[in-house]
Amino acid sequence: MERNEIDCNGRLLLYRKILYISLILSVCLTFISAYYTLWNRVPSTIMVRAGMLETLDFNLPASGEMYREEAIEASGQAQTYGSLQERSVRIDFSNPVTVKANQVDNYKLSLKLFGIIPLKDVDVKIIQDVKLKPAGIPIGIYVKTQGVLVVGVGDFEGEQGQTHEPAKYVLQAGDYILEMNEEEVAGKKQLIEKISHSEGQEIVFKIKRDGEVFEVSATPQTNRNGEYKMGIWVRDNAQGVGTMTYIDENSCFGALGHGINDVDTSTLMELSNGTLYHTEIIGITKGQNGSPGELTGFIEYDDDNIMGTITANTVKGIFGVCSEDVTRSNGYDYMPIGLKQEIKQGPAQIISSLGGKAETFDVEITEIRLENDDINRGIVLEITDPDLLAVTGGIVQGMSGSPIIQDGKIIGAVTHVLVNDPTRGYGIFIENMLEH
Repeated sequence: MERNEIDCNGRLLLYRKILYISLILSVCLTFISAYYTLWNRVPSTIMVRAGMLETLDFNLPASGEMYREEAIEASGQAQTYGSLQERSVRIDFSNPVTVKANQVDNYKLSLKLFGIIPLKDVDVKIIQDVKLKPAGIPIGIYVKTQGVLVVGVGDFEGEQGQTHEPAKYVLQAGDYILEMNEEEVAGKKQLIEKISHSEGQEIVFKIKRDGEVFEVSATPQTNRNGEYKMGIWVRDNAQGVGTMTYIDENSCFGALGHGINDVDTSTLMELSNGTLYHTEIIGITKGQNGSPGELTGFIEYDDDNIMGTITANTVKGIFGVCSEDVTRSNGYDYMPIGLKQEIKQGPAQIISSLGGKAETFDVEITEIRLENDDINRGIVLEITDPDLLAVTGGIVQGMSGSPIIQDGKIIGAVTHVLVNDPTRGYGIFIENMLEH
C-alpha cells in the first residue's frame, strides 16, 4: 500500500514537472513569436525625403534614441540639424512620429520594446526628393561580361582515347577569366584562340571568384582532333527582353527591378558594358499554373536602334543613361516616389506594354514586407485587370521592371511571378532601386 502511494506521488510529481516545462516552453514560444512579429513591423532601413515632413506610423510599442551617424563617436554638444538633433532625438513609435531634416544625411536609431528590451538597430537615411517618369516600355538588353565567365568545367577525350580534365580543381563555374599570361581577355573568341595556339604550354589565368582576384595555372591538352583544349564552357555576353521602370530628370533610367543572372550558374553577371535597344513585342505566351508565360520581342542589334547605355547590373536592377528622344517620347509626366512606409494594401496599377504603347493595368497589393531578406520581393501583388488577364494570364517573363503606381506615386517595380499562380507576383520598392 505504501509503495503504491509512493508510486502515485512520484507520477504526480513527474506530471507536474512536465506541465511546468510545457508551460514555460509555451510562454517562451509565444514571446519569441510576438518578438519576431514586432521585429518585422519596422524595417531595418527607413528613408525620409529631405526638406519634407514625414510621418512614420508603425504602431509599435518601442522607442529609442536616434543619433546622427557622425555624432555617434563625437563628444561635442548637441546641435540642431533641421528639426533633428545632431546628438540625440527620442523617438517613440507607439504613436505616429513626424520628422523632418533639411538635407541628405544618415542617422542611427536603437529601438527597445517598451523602452527596455532591445529590438533592432535601424538606419534612417535622409534622401533627396526626386521625381521620376514611369516608363513601362519594352527594352532589348545586350550586356558584355567583364572578362569571360566560366559556366562549366568538364572532361574530353584525347588523341589516344584517354580522358583529359586540365581545368578540374583549377577553374570552376562562376569564375571570371580576366587575363591569360598577363594579357587581358576581351572575349570568348580571344580566349579560345589563345588556348588553341598554346602548343601545350602552361597558362596562367588571372580570375575573379566571389569578389577576390587571384592567379591559377593549368596546361591545355589535345582532343581527338589534335586541338588544344582546356575543358571549360564559357560565355561573354547575354541578351534578353525586359521593361524599363523609370527615367529621371537627367535621362538616367532604371529597369527590371532585379539583376541579370547567368542562366547556367545563376550568378549575377559582372558587367563590362551594355546597350539598350528598341524592341517590338511580336508574341505573347499566356501564363498558366506551373508554366510562366513570356513576352517575345524582336530586337535589331544595330546602331540606329540603340535606346541607351547600361552602366550597372545589380541585384536591384540594371541602370544607365537613355537617349534624349526616349525621354521626350515618354508619354507620362514626372511623379513623386512613394516610400515603403507610405504604401498601403489595396488597389494600385502597373504600367506595361503588350505590343503597342505602354498601358495602365489594375492590380491589388496584398502584402507589404517592410523587412524581408529578399530585396526583390518586398511587395506582393495580384493582377486584377480583366484585359491583362485575358491576354497574358497575369505576370509573364518580360514584364519585369513594369512600374507600380499607387495614389499618383511610383512605389516599385514588378520583379517575379509565382510559377503556380501567374496572377500573383512580387515587386521591389522603388527606394531600393534608387539606392543605386
